[in-house]
Amino acid sequence: MELSEVVVAVDLGGTRMKCGLVARDSTVVHRETRPTPREAGGQAVLDALVETVVELAQKAAAEGYQVRGVGVVVPGIISARGTVRAENLAWLNVGVLDAIRSAVGDGQEVVLAHDVRAGGYAELRNGALVGTTNSLFLPLGTGIAAAMVVDGRLVSGDGFAGEIGHTRFVHTDAAERCACGQFGCLETVASAAALARRYGERTGHPVSDGSREVLELLAAGDPDAAVVWDEAVRPLVDALVLYTTLLAPTRIAIGGGLVGAGETLLRPLRDGLAARLTFQRRPEIVAAVLGEEAGCLGAALMAWDAVNLKSDPEEGEAE
Repeated sequence: MELSEVVVAVDLGGTRMKCGLVARDSTVVHRETRPTPREAGGQAVLDALVETVVELAQKAAAEGYQVRGVGVVVPGIISARGTVRAENLAWLNVGVLDAIRSAVGDGQEVVLAHDVRAGGYAELRNGALVGTTNSLFLPLGTGIAAAMVVDGRLVSGDGFAGEIGHTRFVHTDAAERCACGQFGCLETVASAAALARRYGERTGHPVSDGSREVLELLAAGDPDAAVVWDEAVRPLVDALVLYTTLLAPTRIAIGGGLVGAGETLLRPLRDGLAARLTFQRRPEIVAAVLGEEAGCLGAALMAWDAVNLKSDPEEGEAE
């Protein structure tokens, strides 16, 4: 009997790795979550990632699957050589691609990509951005980065594109220093992490459940939550106006933790764009649909693209 084919897919986050074995038709035949040992340092994170890839491949073989490739997506800046700089993982030009290739052996297709671009690719293929050729995937999570679809292709910028969270949109004296070193970055006020942190700083009462708790307080009419929320939404509108003016997306899919606010978030973004845009093409603003699985599914799709490209060079690449 012919073996069923899968790829190994891993979405490495700052706290968790979301992992799967994914068939060619995007069916997830196995999924699991593992902790990311960030507190133990960068080498420990790399070792855990490589171990996860190897063990998933072994599991696939033990269950009768043929592994055709590996897709791994990570945060940070990924060079053309497959080295990664990601401060939240304590990585500074770490040779991630070489480490994975060495572990899985010759002949295995290995793809290393940015987690947000992978999530955007999944939304483009199977989610909220299907049918678009100019669109944006903007997850609002611990940080803020974007996956940009321009003229039908994901924009990589040699690994540097899409870092809209590190553009300055706060120009007051109260602008905060960002982890990147600048002041007033979008990420300092509009990320899920910033929402929770700023509410705690404003009230003196840290929230135990992060941005979710702030959203609950907002829904309950808490005035401090309303102020923090408004301080997040206004620069988000600024960012979307700028992006729309420059790249004219037809649809913007908002993802990440803050999209749980639903229309509380989406409506002011739509209204803000409608009030500000004049000649520009007005995009739809919708919620992303793949949730936490977007990055892992994107990793799998990119791995299958690499497999298909090797077997049929006429096929195009994901990015």
